Amino acid sequence: MASAVRKIATYDDLLALPRNQVGEILGGTLHASPRPAFRHARTASRLSGTLDGPFDVGSGGPGGWWLLYEPELHLGPDVLVPDLAGWRRERMPVFPDVAACELAPDWGCEILSPGTAKLDRTIKLPIYARERVSHAWIIDPNEKTLEAPTPTRCPPDLPRSA
Repeated sequence: MASAVRKIATYDDLLALPRNQVGEILGGTLHASPRPAFRHARTASRLSGTLDGPFDVGSGGPGGWWLLYEPELHLGPDVLVPDLAGWRRERMPVFPDVAACELAPDWGCEILSPGTAKLDRTIKLPIYARERVSHAWIIDPNEKTLEAPTPTRCPPDLPRSA
């Protein structure tokens, strides 16, 4: 009996998705989900608005960060779209004019939706750990909680993808 051969997802698979889908390639598998619902989008918008002034602009806070909503990240073989991500300007001194970034962020935030919660926790968080993302937040808008789990560190001999 022959076993099925799993096709590794490609970037062309992402491009073929309908416009109302958010696509990611995680561990070689294409994951597509509908655009976030209003509760999710509102949570992301409010958080972005709260953090932008003090951290990105430096108004009433330390500044020194680039913060982005739904950036496309190409981290090794994986393509991720976190809800929010941030880079310290000391690591990314010039804001790039690109469609996707290969430099792992210093902070990533996933806002849970019923359809993506398991994926965010069990697949994306380990990728953030592999890439040595210093800070990861998980926000549950239904429970009104924010978790800041410490990413599991990779062994020192395992390099980042980029």
